[in-house]
Amino acid sequence: MAGADRFTLVFLFTLTLNVLLHAWLATRQLRHVAAHRGQVPEAFATLITLTEHQKAADYSQAKTRLGLFEFAASVTLLLALTYGGLLQRCYSGLAQWFANDGYVHGLALFGALGLASMVVDLPFSLYRTFVLEVRFGFNKMSARLFLIDLAKQVALGVAIGAPLLLAVLWLMAAMGRNWWLYVWLFWLATNLLALLIYPTLIAPLFNKFTPLDNAELRSRIEALLARCGFRAKSLLVMDGSKRSAHGNAYFTGFGAAKRIVFFDTLLARLGGAEIEAVLAHELGHYHHSHVWQRIGLLGAISLAALYLLGTLMEQPWFYDGLGVAARGTAISLILFSLILPVFSFVVSPLLSFISRSHEYQADSYAAQQTNASDLVSALVKLYRDNAATLTPDPLHSLFYDSHPPAALRIAQLQRC
Repeated sequence: MAGADRFTLVFLFTLTLNVLLHAWLATRQLRHVAAHRGQVPEAFATLITLTEHQKAADYSQAKTRLGLFEFAASVTLLLALTYGGLLQRCYSGLAQWFANDGYVHGLALFGALGLASMVVDLPFSLYRTFVLEVRFGFNKMSARLFLIDLAKQVALGVAIGAPLLLAVLWLMAAMGRNWWLYVWLFWLATNLLALLIYPTLIAPLFNKFTPLDNAELRSRIEALLARCGFRAKSLLVMDGSKRSAHGNAYFTGFGAAKRIVFFDTLLARLGGAEIEAVLAHELGHYHHSHVWQRIGLLGAISLAALYLLGTLMEQPWFYDGLGVAARGTAISLILFSLILPVFSFVVSPLLSFISRSHEYQADSYAAQQTNASDLVSALVKLYRDNAATLTPDPLHSLFYDSHPPAALRIAQLQRC
């Protein structure tokens, strides 16, 4: 059997396993949530009503079903691009206008792929925003704002993505066999730069940020920051309510550019002590260097992936095995980005485990700096107000959930 045929069989076998695993996990989630819909878990019986619990169950099931359709659409697009010949036809068609595998040709090819992905994703995004989120009372976004956001995203993708992609294609072509190392260094530098410029240049394009003007809450937060040895450039409130009723808080940037951001929806729902506890949790991530650990992990994974691409792009069976006759830097980068999620899905449980362990550590830190009962109270309100299911399927959670299940998380806090 030729190398291309073997690679085709391996890829299709792995893709089939992905499809079956996704469907199995989603089915487990749907059945598990439905089986526990009729009764609030004992630990939450006095905190969340049956109506609220059932709303969370229905919301979780609706999102899971939508996710199945989205996954099916993404698999269909993948097969259409590869064995359906769509990517090869785009390559050949664009070659009539631009030099084969030239930089402009490569940019145009990525643009065509981005357009195809947007066409496939847009109906799901519209359904999620204006049907599912409306049904459960979360959507605050108008059609006009949706279109404005979409236009801004496309504009940013062109204004920022095109120069970055052009730099990557140049490095791949100009740096010889070790191009992958130079691309990785460039990727690392741009990600660190993004941490600096996102809070001040990009985020304000989508949301309005105003200084926290609640003097009592500001005083409480500044006292917490002093105890934790955390210095922030500013305390800001984001107008998240103009898009969604969901609430959150986060800090962004690093060094002197660190900012603490509260959704206005979060401030409207929680009391001062609860907000302080939620912020202490976020500071726990900073205290344990979770952001840098994640950057390091992603850096190691990206380095290995780029090295692998450097090897694959020199193998004819890599292209032929995916139904593509074209060769070159742009087409190899596109093919690799298309198939990488298929082969990397098996590491999802590991990444989810690391993320959940970070959440436990941040919770423990918050319990040391504030009252654990305040964080429990805040989490219960957030679970209730965000309609987060209290009864996820354990295996589904193992694969997908970046946060521990509610019962386990609160039980750990109550032991603090």
